[in-house]
Amino acid sequence: IGMIEKNLTDTNTRVDELLEQLLDRQNLNAAYVQVVGNGGACGIDKMGVESLGDYLREHKEKLLTSIKQGNYSPSAVRRVEIPKDNGSKRMLGIPTVVDRLIQQGISQILTPIYEPEFSDHSYGFRPGRNAHQGLLKCKTYIQQGYNYFVDMDLEQFFDTVNHSKLIV
Repeated sequence: IGMIEKNLTDTNTRVDELLEQLLDRQNLNAAYVQVVGNGGACGIDKMGVESLGDYLREHKEKLLTSIKQGNYSPSAVRRVEIPKDNGSKRMLGIPTVVDRLIQQGISQILTPIYEPEFSDHSYGFRPGRNAHQGLLKCKTYIQQGYNYFVDMDLEQFFDTVNHSKLIV
């Protein structure tokens, strides 16, 4: 919470300004390009990315109004079992393409605000960073004489984390 308060204060950004940035045409167009470019499976509504443009032409105003008025509610997530290398399975949640569009738009607004706060030692799911860079960093540590490492996998973390507390 402290980081959120700090960044909202430091940037003099209020929630309504963030909402305005989210709904900005350029931001939503960039989000659309990203979501369509990513492809991916259909959500619970069975709509694919190839139908998103037609959907938005018909429902854009209603969607934007619901977001502006605070009435927008994401759809349920389609749950799919994905096999893991060890033979077990993990659950994957697939949002609808409309929800992915909104999530991408939000990410594009919040990433520049929060990215500078994250650890330089974090390489996963961050812009301009990847697993190979993390491996190169590990190689550097080995060359510096470090002999131990800790490999942790928080089992089913996203299935067990309290999402209501995470979102607040």
